[in-house]
Amino acid sequence: MGYDIERFVGYVNEGLLCSICRDVLEDPLQAPCEHAFCTACIHGWLVHHSNCPEDRQVIDVSLLRPLYRYMKNDLNRLQLHCKNREYGCEMVCSLESIDRHERECEYSQIPCSNAGCTVQIERRNLDGHLAVCEYRSRECPNGCGYTILSAEDTQHNCVAELRTELELLRAEMICRVEEAKHEMESRLDSQRRHMVQKESILQNEIEELKSQISRLMSDVRSLMAAERQHRQELEQAELEKREL
Repeated sequence: MGYDIERFVGYVNEGLLCSICRDVLEDPLQAPCEHAFCTACIHGWLVHHSNCPEDRQVIDVSLLRPLYRYMKNDLNRLQLHCKNREYGCEMVCSLESIDRHERECEYSQIPCSNAGCTVQIERRNLDGHLAVCEYRSRECPNGCGYTILSAEDTQHNCVAELRTELELLRAEMICRVEEAKHEMESRLDSQRRHMVQKESILQNEIEELKSQISRLMSDVRSLMAAERQHRQELEQAELEKREL
């Protein structure tokens, strides 16, 4: 559907009206026959028809094109009232900027931001409504720190809320202690395995050193025995020399 023509200030060219809804074009498309339509209007029309609603020429969605630039410029320059005129907004601006204004308009009806509240309020009055809304949240006046809704004041029990909070904190603390315990056990187990592995390596190295020392001692004994044998042979040769 297009923009209600009654919202516009001054004359609106016939060529800027939708050929289906007869309101001012909104998000316009143009057929090869140069008739223009609101996008929503022509798409809805083509669900049940296959021709132009003005001259009955055959058209298809694939044949629709954006509005000519000069027509688009004329459309954007049109002046119209804000849709919140009935609530007191007196703004008149171009069609090109109307959406931006209406998104921020102080007279727009918006929902209350408090959960459970169904009130629709003008944007400019929202702060005042939030201050008295029965669904507004606030901190308990008795100092327990619990955030309550005004509608729940009669059911709020500080002792019960604090007890619940204490139980939650206790459960969280137990969980954290268990996590720390498991982490420490995991670290100790890892260090224990590392030390056992290192001890095994050192033990193997010690055994290898013992084996090397044993071989060296055996070699030393063999050398000492050979030396004694050699000395005895020298002494024997000396005796034989003397006898000769």
